[in-house]
Formats: sequence, C-alpha cells, structure tokens
Amino acid sequence: MTEIFDPRGLASTLHRLRQSGRQEATSTFALPADLHQAMEAQNFLAAADDISSNAWKVTVSPEGQAVTGPLHPYAEAVSGADIPWYPGLKFETEIAVRLGKDLPIRAGKPYSRAEVVEAISSVYLGAELLVSAIRESGGVSFLLFVADRLGNSGYVLGPQIDRNLVDTAPGTSLKVIHAGRTIYDGPAQHPKGDVLTWLVDYANDGLRPEASLKTGALVTTGTLSGAIELTEPGEIDILLGDSRLNFSVSKA
Repeated sequence: MTEIFDPRGLASTLHRLRQSGRQEATSTFALPADLHQAMEAQNFLAAADDISSNAWKVTVSPEGQAVTGPLHPYAEAVSGADIPWYPGLKFETEIAVRLGKDLPIRAGKPYSRAEVVEAISSVYLGAELLVSAIRESGGVSFLLFVADRLGNSGYVLGPQIDRNLVDTAPGTSLKVIHAGRTIYDGPAQHPKGDVLTWLVDYANDGLRPEASLKTGALVTTGTLSGAIELTEPGEIDILLGDSRLNFSVSKA
C-alpha cells in the first residue's frame, strides 16, 4: 500500500530542523510526489514560520518549471538589518523588483519581458541568505527543496537603484566584503544572463496561485555573485556599481 504523503508532517519536520539549525539527508524525508504536494508543504512551513511579508524568490526546476517561495526573515537595511548566522549559511547578491501593478494569470499570448518591466514600480539592491534543512539542498529532490522554501533563510532589502539595472546589472562591477575579507570582486553575473528570466517565466505560469504577482509584491530575481558560504558571523558590505548595501549576520 502506498504511503499517503503528509504535507503538514513534512513542514513540521522542516520547521523543527530549521529552528535547531540542523540538517538531515534527503533519504530521511517523505518526498512530495509533485509540485502541488511540495507547495502544500511549503505553505504549511510558511505558516509555522509565521511569515507575513509579501516578498518572494523565483527560480525554475531542473525541468524548467517556474517556482517561488517566501523570503524570511525579511529586513530592510534602511531600518537596520541583522540576520541570524548558522553554520553552512550562504549569501547571494541580488536585485529585487516591486510590482506597481498586477500581473494576473492570463490565457493566450504570454507576457513579454517588456510587459513585465512595465509592471515594475521600483528596483532594489538586495541580499539573500540561504541554508536548507536538507543536507543536499535540491541536489537529490528538487520538490523537497521547494517544500523547504527553496532554502531561503533570510533577505535584506537594500537601497532603491536605477530601474535600468534590470537590463544592465550583468557586467556591472560588484564587490562584496564579509568580516573584513573580500569574498567577491568582479562583474555581476546572473545564471540566465537576464535577471528577469525567471520572473517572466513565473508570470507566464498558468499553475501559479491567483493571488500571486499582485501590486506591491517584492520579487528577488536570482544571484549576481553565485552562492558564497559565510564561514563566520560578521558585517557584509556590498557595492554594485555606485550602490551600496551594508548589514550584519550574527550568531543566533
């Protein structure tokens, strides 16, 4: 008899591991069978984490399916940001966009990149922190990784930047200093070349929730620096072109 998948039970396990800063191997978890089950578990985990921010990350599965997860804990650097540090914590420099109008699900002609850009009201420099409760992250089961909020462990929203950076960010000079050491110094690079690729993919996903991509939503668009492990707590200083973001990661 096939065991019935329990999304609430998986979420409870992931929440417990996250709270204690521990990881378990993929083989120890009951795995979601499809994206619907993975998102059910993610929603239960978000409820357990008491997530209320309207801030999201987007990416795609190995099969090209657009997926999203909430960003938490979420902080804005202008009001002072201090994100918990755990062993294995990774860091990514990113650009985030805020929607100035809805992008409702629509049938027929897909959204063009230009239409998505037109829906953006403001653009920001940001930083994502990542540590998964799954030892292999998404390397064995991407659906399990979706349930684990795509490994997100925090987000810091920095200053508003020029809107044109959604077009020009790749290739822009980027320097990151952590705890007094330079951990990235080179041109910003996005995995897809275009920072808006995954957002456009998600906008055109007919399976996404009706309430997604509404006015006011903040969406982060993927790494410009790769994922860099932070081996200790400390202050982080990011300089992208002429824009700067400063915050700290501190021992929990």
